[in-house]
Amino acid sequence: MQYTKPMIELVFEIRRRVPSDIKPSIKLANPDLLQELITYYRGSRDVVTKALTKELVHLAGAPWPDRLENKSLDAPTRQVTKVYRGQVTLVEAPSPDKPKKVSPNRIYRGQIMD
Repeated sequence: MQYTKPMIELVFEIRRRVPSDIKPSIKLANPDLLQELITYYRGSRDVVTKALTKELVHLAGAPWPDRLENKSLDAPTRQVTKVYRGQVTLVEAPSPDKPKKVSPNRIYRGQIMD
């Protein structure tokens, strides 16, 4: 595979953002670079890194976007972004099939009010 200049810049940016234990495998000389990034993408909670990886995979072309979107290996979970003190993270969204516990009565100072 030949890398274009935008793809190379994305790889360098992704390498800066990933944890140190994954950095040795993120090199342009690695023939399995995109597959390893897809594996990291599925387990990551960093929104920016996921967006950069998704952009890189779409720039790579043909089979890679399909492999990125293949959810057969993952459990069917829905994730939403959450901002806490300026940090953006992905968290699993509550499933809509679970009803919320709603108390039919009000409780005031430990007593049930009608």
